[in-house]
Amino acid sequence: MQINKLDGTLFKALIIGGAENLKNNYTKIDALNVFPIPDGDTGTNMKMTIEGGINEIYNLHESSLQEMSKKLSRGMLMGARGNSGVILSQLFRGLAKGFSGFEQVDAIRLAKAFASGVEQAYKAVMTPVEGTILTVAREASEKMSAISSSRMSINEFFKEYIDELRISLEKTPEKLPVLKEANVVDSGGAGYLCIVEGMANVLEGDEVDICDCGLEHSTFNAANVIEHEEEKKGYCTEFSVKVKKELDPENFDERVILDELLSIGDNTALVKEEDIVKVHIDTMTPGDVLNVGQKYGELENIKITNLAEHIHNDEIEHVDTGVCECGEEHLPPVQKPAERKKYAVVVVATGEGLINTFKQLGVDYVVSGGQSMNPSTEDFIRGYDTLNAEHILVFPNNKNIILAANQSAKIYTESQVHVIQSKTLAQGFSALTMLDLSGEVDSIINELNEVISNVTTGLVTYSIRDTVVEGIKIHKDDHIAICNGKMIASCRRRSDAVKALLKNAIDENKELVTIIYGKDTTKKEVNDLAKFIEKNYSNLEVDVIQGDQEVYSYILAIE
Repeated sequence: MQINKLDGTLFKALIIGGAENLKNNYTKIDALNVFPIPDGDTGTNMKMTIEGGINEIYNLHESSLQEMSKKLSRGMLMGARGNSGVILSQLFRGLAKGFSGFEQVDAIRLAKAFASGVEQAYKAVMTPVEGTILTVAREASEKMSAISSSRMSINEFFKEYIDELRISLEKTPEKLPVLKEANVVDSGGAGYLCIVEGMANVLEGDEVDICDCGLEHSTFNAANVIEHEEEKKGYCTEFSVKVKKELDPENFDERVILDELLSIGDNTALVKEEDIVKVHIDTMTPGDVLNVGQKYGELENIKITNLAEHIHNDEIEHVDTGVCECGEEHLPPVQKPAERKKYAVVVVATGEGLINTFKQLGVDYVVSGGQSMNPSTEDFIRGYDTLNAEHILVFPNNKNIILAANQSAKIYTESQVHVIQSKTLAQGFSALTMLDLSGEVDSIINELNEVISNVTTGLVTYSIRDTVVEGIKIHKDDHIAICNGKMIASCRRRSDAVKALLKNAIDENKELVTIIYGKDTTKKEVNDLAKFIEKNYSNLEVDVIQGDQEVYSYILAIE
């Protein structure tokens, strides 16, 4: 079926198809990791980012391409996670700008919109790196701008676009040496290609099942997308359940809730994220649905929509956060403290021990997340909305989280948000131990940056595959030592990896080593390590913190 115009209804179907294809392949994208360690999360971040957009457009019945893409962009902007997710959200934000003023577009205007997306994404990155998703999107867009015509169908456009994306993706190792050495293509570019391929599949008539992307038991293809949908009856009911502790949230099976809901409504979808179960159902009796959810935990983010009239119940309207760039105002989810103070501090951390340590250091709010669990833009804004301060200092503590933090700072207007460039937990911890909030904000930030510049970060984790990185042969299950982002050693014994790391990182200017140990590390092992340092590096003071973090057995802050 040849299609010559792309409108909002079809665009929605294409995006859902793209999300479905990524959902089916995101673990393969995660595996395209330069370092062979268990922190690959590019596919996961992109998947959750685009699903944030789908959640925004799910109940939108709109034929206007301008309106549909604008809503999608907002959802992706708020749901963006990690560098790859932020860049993806910016690609679609620029795409929406390219669709501004258009109810539908042909291939020429579609090419211009994709070019607008590339321009927007490059602006969002302070130092763009070639050989990444940016390059893949740009090169394919440039080609489509050159070859698109009024005679080209939307189907033909996507076929050519995918061919160009593939060509560019295969060349990424030639542009980025670390990719070539690890024998992988760029993961962000691969994720973007996956989305576009899913979009094209819908154009060619493939039906997609969207169970985990906001819809349940629904299918879309280009042939059955119609501009005017049949009037629906009942209420679209959405909410989240924070599972009770006594029900063991980590192992709780959300299908228990699903079984009870199936008899109350249809078009039912449940997605579990840690201790939160997100629910969508169309029903004639929303009260009964809420009663079911309440049996399993505390209800949050309730939203009920009259499907026939699209009238929102103001008393239980979905609570959103911040002020979107579109100008819409959104109420905070909690009441702010009555007293406004000059400074508040927000950090990103995971691991019970680390979180408790940060709170003891005076942190006002901890955003849950870190390596392999990057928080979204909205996660940051939700934290800001619990505070009442003139200035909010944010410590991302991970280089892959800084873009999302920066994006949240641009969106939030009730306080001045300052993102401290802490790229590691070690940097963030050291900076917080020296934090003095008695001065002016510029002076405080300068002092924090000076502390961060003097911190050496050491990491010890394990390998998930055989490979060669920076000339070092690595075997699966080896213990890997990383110093300031550079691979130092790969050893069969963890103690040998730590010793190699210390030898590389410590010089005569270092005075303190803080050992933050993870969940898989015993106290005896930590005590032995502390004794080793005291014996062999007598000029160093040693501090030990139980971090309980995943992925990294040790995080060392060496100052």
